Amino acid sequence: MTRFRVLVLAGMAVAQVACSGPPPPSSAPVATPTASVVIGDPGNPISLRPAGRPFNAEDILQAMRDSVRPGGVAAELQTEAIAAAVADTIWTLQGDRWDAIATSGACDPESCTLEVAGSAAGDAGEDVWVLSVDPATADVVVVNADLHAIPTTAAEAIDRLARAAEGGAALDDLLLTSVRWQPPPDDGTFALAYRSGDEEESCSIDARLDIVSGELTEVASSGC
Repeated sequence: MTRFRVLVLAGMAVAQVACSGPPPPSSAPVATPTASVVIGDPGNPISLRPAGRPFNAEDILQAMRDSVRPGGVAAELQTEAIAAAVADTIWTLQGDRWDAIATSGACDPESCTLEVAGSAAGDAGEDVWVLSVDPATADVVVVNADLHAIPTTAAEAIDRLARAAEGGAALDDLLLTSVRWQPPPDDGTFALAYRSGDEEESCSIDARLDIVSGELTEVASSGC
């Protein structure tokens, strides 16, 4: 029996913007492998496609205009040039479009910050991108990417793969509390967090899993 607990994320309020139709092409080069990776049990394989950038400038601009966050998105950020740069920055697992997008953005005299979050039905969490934006040049820099929009079935298969890996026995009796995927060039690597309970000093193990090799890397433990 898979021990999997979805970590409740304190995210932004979601402004639901429907995203339908085939993903439009991105103008930026896609540095990601073209082959899918199959994980899971032989009788119930889970196929993960490469990460991709499914949004275009119109999607992002509309999401900024429709923001229901307090203060919404600063007018300085609502330009086609910035929206296009944001669309070329945001990746999603398997290149799938989110079912809903939430945005918020503010500016001070020196810089602007834009948050874009989203997820699809059946995901174990949501992706949250925090971006620094220069409104004068439309330059966009990733400040933080907290990426948890992973299908629950895939998260469970990744958990089983981690437990079966060399060193995975240390995860026995621990709960998987978080699965985070990595955008290119590190796609195919997942950051996993395991805990024995909710107590502050309970056993915790954080590790990275390469789903291509099936190896656990960068394992760190505390209180175990």
